Amino acid sequence: MKMIEDLSLNAWPSYQMQVYDGWILRFSYFYTHRTNCAEQIGASTLPLGEKIRYAEWVYRKWRSPTVFKISPVGDPALDSLLEAGGYRIEHATTVMTRSFAESPACREGNAGCELLLRDRVDDEWIRALFALKGETPDIHRKIVPKMYDAIPMDEIAVSAVSGGKVIGTGLGILDRGYVGVYAIHVDSAHRRRGIASQIVGTILSEAEKKGAGAAYLQVVSDNAAAKALYRTYGFRDSYRYYFRVKGI
Repeated sequence: MKMIEDLSLNAWPSYQMQVYDGWILRFSYFYTHRTNCAEQIGASTLPLGEKIRYAEWVYRKWRSPTVFKISPVGDPALDSLLEAGGYRIEHATTVMTRSFAESPACREGNAGCELLLRDRVDDEWIRALFALKGETPDIHRKIVPKMYDAIPMDEIAVSAVSGGKVIGTGLGILDRGYVGVYAIHVDSAHRRRGIASQIVGTILSEAEKKGAGAAYLQVVSDNAAAKALYRTYGFRDSYRYYFRVKGI
């Protein structure tokens, strides 16, 4: 679990970050929970109550809700303290993993669209991502490209194109023999045609060619359709995490 948590930090940097006594405090104008939370990355020496107060002070300065990521690699006492302090649970997430040696071979499939592969996210891919996600605040349009630029690892950026329009995206991020599968989005008018499956299969196939031996991804725990898709590629539930959130 600790390995996957470290890989996911490398894969998705925040706009701003600071390290504090074994915690990392991340801030990205609340683009996602993962990039806008405090989480444990190492051993702590200070009392938890003191550290919670410090995190709340930092996030107030950032004019952001205070968010903590609660995962099996963290101190279990933190969750109880946050619950007592009025923090609510949001965005439960399941981490799924697969071994290329043990799972079925990757099946790229054919959903009737063209797939474009790049070895790095570019402006066109990001514009397509914004279009697929819908309305995007101006501040996110400004900072998110910088967050993608800050990814330090090799990438597999996939765009699904039909009729000259990007109708789907996906991103694989390679790190220490793993590929993380991210940013799987398909235009609502083109869903249920196997496009997401084709994108995922292509990322896995390309990653295997590049030497990856395993894969991981993170999916909202109650997204049954997405989890069913990932299981067809040999992914299995590994562990869960969630966020504790308190307003400004």
